[in-house]
Amino acid sequence: MKSAVIPVFIPHLGCPNDCIFCNQRRIAAPKVPDVSDVRGIIESALEYTKLPQISFYGGSFTCIDESLQERYLSAAYEYVRAGRADSLRVSTRPDGIDGNVLARLKKYGVKTIELGAQSMDDRVLLLARRGHTAEDVRTASKMIKQAGFELVLQIMPGLPGADARADMQTAREIAALKPDAVRIYPVCVIKDTALCDMYERGEYIALTPETAAELCADIWEIFIEEQIPVIRIGLNPTEELSDGAAVAGAYHPAMGQLVRSERLYKKAVQKLDALLPFENALITVPRGKLSDMRGQKNANAAKLRERYPGSLIEIKERQDQKEEIFIAKI
Repeated sequence: MKSAVIPVFIPHLGCPNDCIFCNQRRIAAPKVPDVSDVRGIIESALEYTKLPQISFYGGSFTCIDESLQERYLSAAYEYVRAGRADSLRVSTRPDGIDGNVLARLKKYGVKTIELGAQSMDDRVLLLARRGHTAEDVRTASKMIKQAGFELVLQIMPGLPGADARADMQTAREIAALKPDAVRIYPVCVIKDTALCDMYERGEYIALTPETAAELCADIWEIFIEEQIPVIRIGLNPTEELSDGAAVAGAYHPAMGQLVRSERLYKKAVQKLDALLPFENALITVPRGKLSDMRGQKNANAAKLRERYPGSLIEIKERQDQKEEIFIAKI
């Protein structure tokens, strides 16, 4: 799960319908690559990385025409057989998995399969026009793990029809499937989508980066408790998204840091409340975590001053600290 990745984007390819939130051509590549493009992408990336995992993202890979799947997989597998790449990874839909599909992927050196689960609430999935059910997620996940693949599940907090309680329940159900890793993509409203139309008509209230960070911090805690790595939070920032394609919602160039900071803030508050009353306190974090604890533009430090008026709270980094966060009166 820790190897470098060469992403090959196939926007919307294989997708049987348009989910209300999706416009892959705005968040990924502008066109679908042909097989020669795939080789070119891989060759260019191999100049900068060794033994990567070649990954097909952006569409529903296993729902593509089988002959095109074979051509893509064969082109990428050349690099695995030549010892220049570690393995392959594909992203697909829960209802795009069956025994024949898994046999084909195994044949071409696919190691990791990512499923866009998004929610485990059937009503939310219906409103999002996903075209699959929560049971499809459970069935596909079980088949993938039994076949010996690594399983990555993607969830999308903030969809229409969901609230914090429903999204937390989705996280619990996803954790129960024991994936090898999870991605958390809080909803971003993108131009030229049905969700954008709903938002502009006032039919959908979007998350903000701040409310998304609060929710995702709690969701992340569920996966931490189950020792399931979260390998991505939020859309990968692009120039187009930053220039207006992201109309509203949980888009931020540093969404992951917002969530990390919010999670540490909540932990600090929990520990500080247990120390009350106090005049002064010291918060220490391990090396490399100081900026997360302080928050972007010292937002966490400001919130702590507001929550504990009249108290001096220092935040420091401790080089040899193992504990995620330590707090003491001073």
